[in-house]
Amino acid sequence: DDGIATVSDLMRLRRLDTIDESALASLNLATVLKAALDRIRQTMVEHGLELREAIEIGEPEQAWVLADGSLLEETFLVLLDNAIKYSGSGSMISLEAVRYDGSVRISIIDQGIGIAKKHLPRLFERFYRVDKARSRKLGGTGLGLAIVKHIAQAHGGRITVESKLGQGSTFTLELPVK
Repeated sequence: DDGIATVSDLMRLRRLDTIDESALASLNLATVLKAALDRIRQTMVEHGLELREAIEIGEPEQAWVLADGSLLEETFLVLLDNAIKYSGSGSMISLEAVRYDGSVRISIIDQGIGIAKKHLPRLFERFYRVDKARSRKLGGTGLGLAIVKHIAQAHGGRITVESKLGQGSTFTLELPVK
């Protein structure tokens, strides 16, 4: 039921506003990324999508972050799920992670329908939907990207988006490393 999902997502957003720092632990980011990919890989196959991974965050693939692992994994799943929903069969979704000046940047890049420039400033607002009819058809509460934004902020990071209509989107999560 959409109402129950919306209430659940709103409650999750409220909890993120008061995240308990004692719940954060030192985590290897590559492990969290790979767990999210393992959970969504079959869905990608079912949609006829190809996955390209480029995780280059240190030797051997290590970047330690102070984080709630389940919240970070949820962030990656929301971004990957959106990339799947808005990409056509046969296209590629890329996950790239690189270290940069005391932080790590994780980008989810799709070749999907893209987002018009006028929508980009409001994309992370609660309940904002670019295409209401399409969003209803594909499911969701309109809160996924707002939750992603709050999770990023709760971890001292930020989320950004670059997109061109008809050419795909790139969502980039930047997190500080320990």
